[in-house]
Amino acid sequence: MNHKIPALLIAMVAALAPGVSAQTTTAKIDKVQLEAALRHIELWIPEVQAKLDDPAPSKELPGFYDVAVHLSYNGQSIDQKYLVSGDGKKVVKGDIYDTGKNPFQANVERVKTDLQPSYGDAGAPVVAVIFGDFECPLCKQEAEAMRPNITKTFPGKVRVYFKDFPLEQIHPWARAASIAGRCVYRQDPQAFWKYHDWIYGVQGDIKPDNLSSKVLAWAGENGVDGVQLGRCLDTKATESDVNRNIAEAKGLGLDATPTMFLNGRKIVGAMGWPEMERLLKFELDYQAKTGDAGEKCCTVEIPTLAPKN
Repeated sequence: MNHKIPALLIAMVAALAPGVSAQTTTAKIDKVQLEAALRHIELWIPEVQAKLDDPAPSKELPGFYDVAVHLSYNGQSIDQKYLVSGDGKKVVKGDIYDTGKNPFQANVERVKTDLQPSYGDAGAPVVAVIFGDFECPLCKQEAEAMRPNITKTFPGKVRVYFKDFPLEQIHPWARAASIAGRCVYRQDPQAFWKYHDWIYGVQGDIKPDNLSSKVLAWAGENGVDGVQLGRCLDTKATESDVNRNIAEAKGLGLDATPTMFLNGRKIVGAMGWPEMERLLKFELDYQAKTGDAGEKCCTVEIPTLAPKN
């Protein structure tokens, strides 16, 4: 497959950053000046705190640099990414697509699925990674559309992963629910999905002060070791797992749930089953022609000196 940057992108780079070659390794970007320019462009109020990372050579646009900006205000935070020319004078915001390969490959590489709860078959041509919040009504709506229908309608074709993104500023028990879900997952990966379906089902009855007791009661009815689970809840043993998912979500610039990455394509907001079914059929048809996404399963090859038969 051709993985070269398309000629149109090369031309765009040349127009935006004349005289800057793909081999540029140093940047003359003044972060103070860049922050001031971004504040003016984006209309950030003075109370918004901005921290700019050091520029890193862009893999997407030769001659440009990735600059991650970490924004915080009133206890909330979000990360943004900008592409900046080596002289600091040109700024690009938005998605860059390389039509010579999967246009969403950058997201595929950044969204990690190892050690995450999943259902569906390994090696499926379509992978849906959902960043969800157990207290989010729209997440409940999407989950109740997907869970009964995905494997029944598309057997062996779709694999779904769940990643925690509790919106703590508006959902007071979402983080604790994610920690509990991870405790269940550590004990029994398959039981996680029973927990997932249950907690969305009783979402309206959960409060910060009754979450633990309801989770432990659910465990006793579903063959999950309550003593082990209670210890995990008390010590917040899985909080680091949740924090990693939150950090990844913020690094991807997410600020809403549910957010799905479908073979790398970012989709924000809940869909009903008819819309989701059409989208999955569209992606399956596309993958049948290109095969440029999905899970690459299931053999790991280690190079050896011995020739293969």
